[in-house]
Amino acid sequence: MNPEVTVIGGGLAGSEAAWQAAEAGVKVRLCEMRPVVKTPVHQTSNFAELVCSNSLKSNLITNGAGLLKEEMRRLGSLIIASGDTANVPAGDALAVDRDIFAAEITAKLEGHPNIEIVRGEVDKIDENSVHIIATGPLTSDALATEVGRLTGTSQLYFYDAVAPTIDASTINRDIVFAASRYEQGDDAYLNCPFSRDEYEAFYQALMTAELAPLHEHETKTPYFEGCLPIEVLASRGPKTLSFGPMKPVGLTDPRTGRRPWACLQLRQENRAATMYSMVGFQTRMKWGEQKRVFRMIPGLEEAEFIRYGVIHRNTYIQSPQLLNDTLQMRAYPNVFFAGQITGVEGYVESAATGILAGRNAARLVQGEPLITLPDTTMLGALVNYVAHYDGKDFQPMNANWGIVPPLPDRVKDKKEKSRILAERGLAALSGIPNLSLV
Repeated sequence: MNPEVTVIGGGLAGSEAAWQAAEAGVKVRLCEMRPVVKTPVHQTSNFAELVCSNSLKSNLITNGAGLLKEEMRRLGSLIIASGDTANVPAGDALAVDRDIFAAEITAKLEGHPNIEIVRGEVDKIDENSVHIIATGPLTSDALATEVGRLTGTSQLYFYDAVAPTIDASTINRDIVFAASRYEQGDDAYLNCPFSRDEYEAFYQALMTAELAPLHEHETKTPYFEGCLPIEVLASRGPKTLSFGPMKPVGLTDPRTGRRPWACLQLRQENRAATMYSMVGFQTRMKWGEQKRVFRMIPGLEEAEFIRYGVIHRNTYIQSPQLLNDTLQMRAYPNVFFAGQITGVEGYVESAATGILAGRNAARLVQGEPLITLPDTTMLGALVNYVAHYDGKDFQPMNANWGIVPPLPDRVKDKKEKSRILAERGLAALSGIPNLSLV
């Protein structure tokens, strides 16, 4: 097969980009270095393996991430369709059994007649042929050097942290109870309730726990604000956790009939409900310290950890200086970027940029006009941010209402405002000429 588009990276963005280009009728070579070259956090060779949370965030279109998912569904997203197939209970959110999810995507890609899969590291890019670079947060050093050659700028980094996963059979259900906040949705979460004394003792242990060391040159690398390690968040003050990821509002402890002082929520990780992740508890603590400190949480005294929390470095480019709103490089129009390397942050955001890059790469080889999306759509707003941000410090961005243009008239009610913004975005998507929707 003579590929017309080469996609580098088999994560969420690369998988989506390859699928979209192949569905458009062009031949695609999808390059993934695993398992020939391993990464610090991946455990399998499957495409689109989730290495952090198993949640793809809200399904509600009155939420920025929810609107983005609905746009992706209408654009025929492989990632969202597979997420819907692999879903596990998570209230209003879309959470997935990560093994079923990745296996579904891998099977779809391997079975597509227009996709050739190549395993092994790529360290050279021919800017004269059509490429999509979607290597994500763990771009290899060799490829990062090649990206640096194309971009002419130094790479930017920040740190992401991953929360631990617990064996469900080791959770004390005499203490831990099932409920969603304010009784929304089903009883999708398990809740570990703290008294005031238990919370204060836990907080002190957390603040004195030993952390995994960073290399000297990494000490100035920032964390992504939306995925801070729990100990970094806690360092901002004793109440930061109880008013943040451990807020107990909308929950009632059935043992006492009262709201707990604080509460850790556990989210179901797989369809068999044999694993649960600690919501908001990304950490850089050493593994032994994680076991010691997290076993102080009520109901987790005998917890066994299937995966400990880890920290890893993300890589992204200076997209506002390099990309246009088709996700092409300005200097090398045959080269597209997609995913976290562009400066979007989050599973859904990464995959969504893969849709646009994949479709536009296919259009480029077919001689068709490329797609640009209005910034009233959530995907359009994200791409507009990464391509045209004009502030001093370019930082990764999630899907949120703050990046879309405001409504012409003020709407005081927050939910009503979100509903109008969502309807405006979906109408704008439907109104794009020659854009194939499901």
